[in-house]
Amino acid sequence: MTDRELLDLFHTASGKERGYTLLIEKYQQKIYWHIRRMVKSHDDADDVMQNTFIKIWNGLENFRADSQLFTWIYRIATNETITFLNSRNKRATISFENNESSDDENYSPSNYIKAETHQIDGEDVQARLVKAIEGLPEKQKMVFNLRYYDEMPYEQMSEVLDTSVGALKASYHHAAQKIEKFLLGEG
Repeated sequence: MTDRELLDLFHTASGKERGYTLLIEKYQQKIYWHIRRMVKSHDDADDVMQNTFIKIWNGLENFRADSQLFTWIYRIATNETITFLNSRNKRATISFENNESSDDENYSPSNYIKAETHQIDGEDVQARLVKAIEGLPEKQKMVFNLRYYDEMPYEQMSEVLDTSVGALKASYHHAAQKIEKFLLGEG
């Protein structure tokens, strides 16, 4: 079913819930993975996704189709993810400031990375890639995930993130360089 057909169905009195259910079925997996790559935890991704689809339900009646439905949904998911991350970071800062000692005194990123071996293990490479992405600033992480995993064109990312195409290309380039350095053991 096309987005136009989903919207038409949603805007009928008898088809509103069915149209919304079909919209969720169509976009749920893509939105989940978009969010999950940013928040890491399945439970957090589910929470953010639920908030995203609540906002979509509340806003769908007023969706004017100035942009593609897909872009509008991704933008809501992105904004909800950023809100969640900011809230989580704020709570972590407050929690850290209130603790005199941390349970993570012995934390070192090297404790969580497998020792290098001479054999190439696909799971290890994937784990190192995820670790490299986690080390990126939030904006670069988001741009990299949208481009690398979702294969989203820069023009569409520009609409989702409300940023120029040139800035997105630069962010992706810097992110890719940082990831490459990390993977080659230089970062």
